[in-house]
Amino acid sequence: MALDALLKERNVTKAALNLGITQSSLSARLTRLRAVFADPLFVTATSGRGVVPTPRALELQEDLAGLLDHIDRMVVGRRSFHPKDARRTFVIAIRENPAYILAPGLVARIMEVAPNVRLAFVHPTWNTREKLESGEIDLLISGSEGETVDLMKRRLFQDHFMTAQRNGHPRGDGPLDLDTYCDLTHLVISTDGGGFSGHVDGLLAALGRTRKVMVSIPNYALVPTILSNSDCLCTLSSRLLLRFSHDLDLFDPPLDLPPLELSALWHRRNHEDGGHIWLRERLYETVANLG
Repeated sequence: MALDALLKERNVTKAALNLGITQSSLSARLTRLRAVFADPLFVTATSGRGVVPTPRALELQEDLAGLLDHIDRMVVGRRSFHPKDARRTFVIAIRENPAYILAPGLVARIMEVAPNVRLAFVHPTWNTREKLESGEIDLLISGSEGETVDLMKRRLFQDHFMTAQRNGHPRGDGPLDLDTYCDLTHLVISTDGGGFSGHVDGLLAALGRTRKVMVSIPNYALVPTILSNSDCLCTLSSRLLLRFSHDLDLFDPPLDLPPLELSALWHRRNHEDGGHIWLRERLYETVANLG
């Protein structure tokens, strides 16, 4: 930087002023530069005002701008991020239910301003925390992860449960009572495959009650199709079921279910990264747009 300032100003006093250092400090740096390059680099002008670069200094000037720009990118590059020019892949670990709620809006928002940024949505696994630390995963969106020393966390939103049935269900469209709820057939989501009980069943068991779970499916995409063609009920998050409200009747379940909370988690290594900050901001905008 001292060499660059001297080449631009050709004056020790002005160069020192631009660098924010004293003239004696700049003279000391020039002495070290002369030793490094084994060349005087600058000589006093004939007029006695300013300095004149040697051929070696002028030769160095050709590469100096690029070198300083490269160093600048190394120092501040993590904080700067330009979405229009960025070519980067972000990996988000998220389960199917919140993905249905967040992914459409997030994808649209990112593709609108960052045409070369890629998004990969992956299913959380037992070693997701390790992948956050290694950088293989950028964000974890979850409702069940506790606090850890190395993970940052921000709550995205709370949701509540609703119960859905098909339009024209034989039970009618009145409010559900607990007896009717337990007597009717139910559908559950078992992401591991084949399970016939879930969070609702645990709460019912605490009340000494059970429901008739007759259908277990592995993903949420099948919910509206199966409900529309059967007399099953399904109790899921309201934000998910409201997406299918034109085909389904929605009701409050007849038991007290705790709210669902969804949070974004990321490793501290990425907290100040410019691209990661940009990704998180797009996520928060998507959540705010959900209403």
